[in-house]
Amino acid sequence: MAGTYTPIIAGVSQFTQRKGAEKPLDPLGIMEKVCRGALLDAGSERIKDAVDSLQVVNLFQWPYRDAPGMLARRLGLGPGERRYTPIGGNTPQLLVNRACRALAAGKAQAVLLTGAEAIYSLRRALKGEIALDWPSSEPPARIDGEDRPGASELEGAYDLFFPATMYPLVETAIRAASGRSPEKHRLHMAGLGERLSKVASRNPHAWTQKALSAREIGTVTPENRYISYPYTRHMVANINVDQGAAVLLTTTAEAGRLGIDRDRRVFPLGGADFHDVWHVTQRPALDRSPAIGHASRIALEQAGLKMGDIDLFDLYSCFPSAVEIAMREMGITDADPRPISLTGGLAFFGGPGNNYSLHAIAQAAEGIRQNRAHKALINANGWYVTKHSVGVYGGEPSGRPWGERDDSAVQRSIDAETLPCPTVRAQGALRVEAYVIRHDRGGEPVLGTVLGRLPDGTRALAHIRADREELLEMERTELVGREGRVGHSEDSGLNFVRF
Repeated sequence: MAGTYTPIIAGVSQFTQRKGAEKPLDPLGIMEKVCRGALLDAGSERIKDAVDSLQVVNLFQWPYRDAPGMLARRLGLGPGERRYTPIGGNTPQLLVNRACRALAAGKAQAVLLTGAEAIYSLRRALKGEIALDWPSSEPPARIDGEDRPGASELEGAYDLFFPATMYPLVETAIRAASGRSPEKHRLHMAGLGERLSKVASRNPHAWTQKALSAREIGTVTPENRYISYPYTRHMVANINVDQGAAVLLTTTAEAGRLGIDRDRRVFPLGGADFHDVWHVTQRPALDRSPAIGHASRIALEQAGLKMGDIDLFDLYSCFPSAVEIAMREMGITDADPRPISLTGGLAFFGGPGNNYSLHAIAQAAEGIRQNRAHKALINANGWYVTKHSVGVYGGEPSGRPWGERDDSAVQRSIDAETLPCPTVRAQGALRVEAYVIRHDRGGEPVLGTVLGRLPDGTRALAHIRADREELLEMERTELVGREGRVGHSEDSGLNFVRF
């Protein structure tokens, strides 16, 4: 039985603005559209008056001075909480988890979550293809929460701040741990992509609705060049999209008062939020995520379920490594027939900045409404497999509470595994643990970077001194485990390694 303050999802909405729009909506306009859609989806004309919290997911591009305030005025919302979040792809699920605790405690009546991007239209305008009549863009006046950089100063010095350069380090570590050859692992990554692409091809909200084969995803061509080795263009998140979503939460009591039909109600059953060792280069193992393991276990325990009870998954899929690690930590094998995405993933459905997982949550709600026996699990990821939020959803209440829970001991246990920062000045032998090879827009390899161990066990970062042919050879054979000679350049302040 559902208690008085049992949280529910009452309304959801998604919108994909297609490529040919002559007067495209800006992100604020998209958010207004999907928020109105979520309010309408709830099926109650009075639900808008109950909304006392509006929370907006951080915008990648075209931010506003006060996005929550501007949106609230457009929607005609009454007084209440207005929040604008820090950066992080984990944010949508984190907000749901927090909203559920607030609703269960009687601290909120109805919470409206939303986010959007219009990066495709913005880039069209920058190319001179269209003129934009959008509200002015300004840095946000306030961010509600800690907006901590994902990369350390040292990692940034080696240009590892960008996801497309950091995630390959994680991927090559996964490959080495798996024992696969570079070729077999390429096929493995492409196979995951094919599974995602098939889902996207059936999703009317997806940006790319053409199903691609593993061969198309994994084969390097001028149209599918390496972004950074080992990732081709079809393997990485596509942020060049115009998409938005909104999710409206309330309680069973409020739903009853407002006359929201029971068939509209979807129940968040459990949730948990943790982060891994913050900086990638200080993690004991780049191919693992204790935070995902703990978050999924605790969320399932709260829901009264086991992993085998889940019918639908959406595993965050900015890069193959994020999917691979989540599957490993959750015990999902490659042979498991259950879908690993509800949307089609960030490469094919679309990767609208920090807001992707709000689409996954909306998709889960729609799927559960169609089959109320289904259970769904959403895994959302921020930075570089760093911040993790997990949510479990179903068509019936679990009877377990959404009260405050102290997970700090678990987080401390994760943080306790933090390794020292890599040494700034490295000299001597360096054994490779992970690496990335950057490519230019023409598809040519231009620079390699390794993370490795010195003889005393400490880590070091280093750029590879190599010509084009040497870099290409490093893409054909396994570099992890090889030993090179590293030295420090006082001029650049960086380390360089030769093999």
